Amino acid sequence: MNSANVTGLFTQGLLMHFPRRLLLCATLLPAFALAAEPHASWSYDGANGPKNWGSLQAEFSGCKLGHEQSPIDIRATSKSTLPALNFSYAPTPLHIIDNGHTVQVNYAPGSKLSIDGHEYQLLQFHFHTPSEESIKGHRYPLVAHLVHRDADGKLAVVAVLFKRGKANPLVQTVWQSIPKEKEVQQDPDGVTLDLSQLLPAAHGYYNFAGSLTTPPCSEGVNWYVLKTPVELSAAQLRRFTSLYPHNARPLQPLLGRAVLESAD
Repeated sequence: MNSANVTGLFTQGLLMHFPRRLLLCATLLPAFALAAEPHASWSYDGANGPKNWGSLQAEFSGCKLGHEQSPIDIRATSKSTLPALNFSYAPTPLHIIDNGHTVQVNYAPGSKLSIDGHEYQLLQFHFHTPSEESIKGHRYPLVAHLVHRDADGKLAVVAVLFKRGKANPLVQTVWQSIPKEKEVQQDPDGVTLDLSQLLPAAHGYYNFAGSLTTPPCSEGVNWYVLKTPVELSAAQLRRFTSLYPHNARPLQPLLGRAVLESAD
């Protein structure tokens, strides 16, 4: 597959998380929100569930034919001196949507992730329960996926795992603003958030080549799973699971891929 096709599929995958009515006003959205095309309906269970994603539409074939699919179970790793993840996140007005698959926050341009001098712009973050990726067979109760894209259209996704504990202030801000209607973005007046407040103090990570975890399951995504989980309360977890009891793709075979682990 040539790079143009890969970039197109990345864009399509990101747009799966945007409501169609908002995409009609694409000129009002950041540059990464391009024209939408009709897509087959997909879900996390039933006839349109993960085992059938690859057959719902030709563009989704990677979900069943791909060789670097996500999520994975992280077990055997190769420890190495890996480049640091340098987060440069700025506070932004809250733009939040329940897109029918998850709760997502669309981030204003200007916040970046830099890895060994290579920059990715933060596009959005969203949540899955339980965590899609697992560590030695253990899935955490929740994960946030922080989606970034570089100037060439390549994606880098940072996974922040959650464990039960104290209430999480940033999660609370997001949960309090979840729209009552699906596929309608809300921009509550005077509400801002700073995603850097969600990150754990330690930025050690696992790194592997993978894919989008939702259709079209496009590959070529760089995954960075932070090793240190952050906390959220039982009540906060219940709030999300009341909307989405299970919105995690099943684990995918590693198929010989290397999983690197930072030494820190």
